[in-house]
Amino acid sequence: MLKYNLIKTYENSFRDNWTLPALSDYFKKETFTYGMLAEEISRVHVLFGCCKIRRGDKIAIIGRNNPRWCISYLATITYGAVVVPILQDFNSNDIQHIINHSEAVLLFAGDQYWDIIDPGEVKELRAVFSLTDFRCLFGRYFYNVEKIGSEINSEFRKKYPDGFSRNDIVYPDIANSEMVMINYTSGTTGFTKGVMISANNLMGNVQFGIDSDLFSAGDRSLSFLPLAHAFRCSLDFLYEIAVGVHVTLLGKIPSPKILVEALKSVKPKVIFMVPLIMEKMYKKQLLPSLEKNAVKLSLKLPVVSGFIYEKIKKELTNVFGGEFTQIIIGSAPLNPEVENFLYKIKFPFTVGYGMTECAPLISYSYFKEFIPGSCGRPIKYMEVRIESEDPENIAGEIQVKGENVMLGYYKDKDSTEKAFTEDG
Repeated sequence: MLKYNLIKTYENSFRDNWTLPALSDYFKKETFTYGMLAEEISRVHVLFGCCKIRRGDKIAIIGRNNPRWCISYLATITYGAVVVPILQDFNSNDIQHIINHSEAVLLFAGDQYWDIIDPGEVKELRAVFSLTDFRCLFGRYFYNVEKIGSEINSEFRKKYPDGFSRNDIVYPDIANSEMVMINYTSGTTGFTKGVMISANNLMGNVQFGIDSDLFSAGDRSLSFLPLAHAFRCSLDFLYEIAVGVHVTLLGKIPSPKILVEALKSVKPKVIFMVPLIMEKMYKKQLLPSLEKNAVKLSLKLPVVSGFIYEKIKKELTNVFGGEFTQIIIGSAPLNPEVENFLYKIKFPFTVGYGMTECAPLISYSYFKEFIPGSCGRPIKYMEVRIESEDPENIAGEIQVKGENVMLGYYKDKDSTEKAFTEDG
């Protein structure tokens, strides 16, 4: 068990970075400082009280990346409840199944996602709140929609009669051993299962970022992929908020044009990316130039090729904002052609490896130590072995152990037992 407590890490970050910008919506031009973020979290805690939420209750979230998605997530785990982030590309049947299987009692949803859910199919939900402005979209039984809104404001004023201050940021003692998230995945391990993630699992990922010194307080980040995915959630949101980074959220699906404009505007320090986006950039930004006959001939001349590669590297660096230290790619293997070219021009990128069951990080290497075709070294707190008759020569199963490894699959004892070896 890690010595650093996840919830206290956020408590300290909100106090220490009170005046710094925390979350921005790129398109709405809306920004929350860390002080405003902490106040909104406390307001949601009051909402939980009005809805009779207890520690350990499940609260689901589905919607585009925006500040209120992040506030809902942080409010849930700092209250002692369990967050259930749902990927946006699940269909309505899957969404309803996840809400029911997880036993979620509240839902925070983008308005368009609530429109495709049948209230009659999610009977345990007490209320649904909008990720646009936290208004109540639906209340069941004694949860009157209008009453909830006025009650929250009244209770918040009663709790903080002199206004909310940094001294009011006090969260309950939540041990790292406690489950704080159920993340449903249909990834590399088969059909959709609820992965039970502890505070310790998330802290292992956050601590990796802290130990690697990827960001410092006041640095800028652009988060442009769904935060319900483990890779983006841990490294593109949770770690950054823990150290005082200004996270700008790009809520739309990032076309190359929109992404390039946002990167140039935000100028992030580190960029987390999936291979598909890098491969699209390569095809659209680089290949047209590389396929010109004059360039092809020039690249065959050693003296000239070095100059051309340096120019391409500089142009590609500017495309990604010009001020980043490295790009970290995860979620899938990178196309070898793209990987080898980026390595040849000495572009600052690296490829890591992880899975939802490890929240997600397993291995990573700093870009200067990256070897093409690899996915880094096992990170601190994690052990990796290859189960094979001859691990050096015969491919086998990757087995991992350590602080980031899940508690198991929710309400699925058989799958949990199959996922672990006798020695853990």
